[in-house]
Amino acid sequence: MRSAQAPAEGDTIATNEVKVTLLAPGARRTIFLYLGALITLLAFGDPNGGLMDVSISFLLKNKLHLSPEELARFRLLAAIPLYFSGLFGFFRDTLNPFGMKDRGFLTLFGAIGGALYLAFAFAPVSVAYLLIALLPLTCAALMLSSAQNGLASALGQQHAMSGRISAMWNIFASFPGVAAFLAGGWISDRLEGMNDATRPLFLGGAAILFCVSLFGFLRPKAVFDNLADERVEKTPLLDDVKRLLRCRAIYPALAIWLFWNFAPGSQTPLQYYLQNTLHAPDSVWGEWNAIFAASFTPPFLAYVFLCRRFALKLLLVWGTLAAVPQFTPLLFVHDAQGALYAAAPMGVMGGVATAAYMDLLIRSCPPGLQGTVLMLSGGLYYIVSRFGDVLGTRLYQEFGGFGVCVAAITLVYAAILPLIALVPKDLIAYADGETPAGRVIE
Repeated sequence: MRSAQAPAEGDTIATNEVKVTLLAPGARRTIFLYLGALITLLAFGDPNGGLMDVSISFLLKNKLHLSPEELARFRLLAAIPLYFSGLFGFFRDTLNPFGMKDRGFLTLFGAIGGALYLAFAFAPVSVAYLLIALLPLTCAALMLSSAQNGLASALGQQHAMSGRISAMWNIFASFPGVAAFLAGGWISDRLEGMNDATRPLFLGGAAILFCVSLFGFLRPKAVFDNLADERVEKTPLLDDVKRLLRCRAIYPALAIWLFWNFAPGSQTPLQYYLQNTLHAPDSVWGEWNAIFAASFTPPFLAYVFLCRRFALKLLLVWGTLAAVPQFTPLLFVHDAQGALYAAAPMGVMGGVATAAYMDLLIRSCPPGLQGTVLMLSGGLYYIVSRFGDVLGTRLYQEFGGFGVCVAAITLVYAAILPLIALVPKDLIAYADGETPAGRVIE
């Protein structure tokens, strides 16, 4: 219920150790546009996402002729820095390059990442060189992601708009993914006959990360003048670690995120199932993923309104119930066209859950350690998705069909429901734009 004593713009309310301040609509729009532009740039330049990841996956499969198990193992090794994402987040929370905080990280590591892309663009194409290139590039990308993640989650907490930040974040992050999957097969066909197939990819990555470096010099007042410094006093690193470990809220949030991203069989086995069993060309694999990713957008948009009208607890439960059978439509398809039709409802079924789980992660962060928690969630994503890929590949090859992967994914998703009961009740008992006491602040 909305309080009759809602604060005015600029009022500050202390809640859960975070000072929550109401912003004018124009300031919120500027924040969303700034973060949206940054998220889009980073998604295109990330060596483990967007055009890079899809194109490299096709390159390994078609030009270097890796088997499903070899491709899964390569992805497992290339992701080693990602497993330690939490450390990069901790660096973001405790360091301050050039006295510019998050903008300093963008400027410094955008330039470093761009230079690395430029250097590796002229390396020969082989499995070994690709692996050597991806490791330092991933480290630079992780520092950039830490700055973006920490900044977005701090703004979401400080202005009681974690739900809208989550929805906006997912919407802007999905655009490069959709573009990558639509163009991935086309790019694969043209790179396959090139001796220097990675050169155009890496030169494009260099251009994007140099743009990120320049982006770091921007300082819109609506974003940074409304961002409170939660680390006014320098504290020992060990105290920060203790504070993080004592935060009960992060454990169920991270566990839910872990189960949601495990999904054994949703990557390499699905790709080989579509291409080898259903005889789909590379372009159909890209189209399937593009439809799947784009179909998350309508529920993300709906979440902007739902999160302000319903407590997060309800959205977590409803979203999970809708997501549990997400992969079951694939049991009823018999050709590539049917798989494309199934991709749309599958994406819709997972949209509210994805936004709600990220909303929960943002709310769960201890003040001043947002980068650490969000990057921990990123590390968990890569750990469980890569190991889930290996497990799913083994199941796919041992049992000779994709049905066993669907069964495994469904069971894992169903296990999220009891985890929701472990989330602190006061964290999810209110809607976006409200405080735990129920006061509406906009």
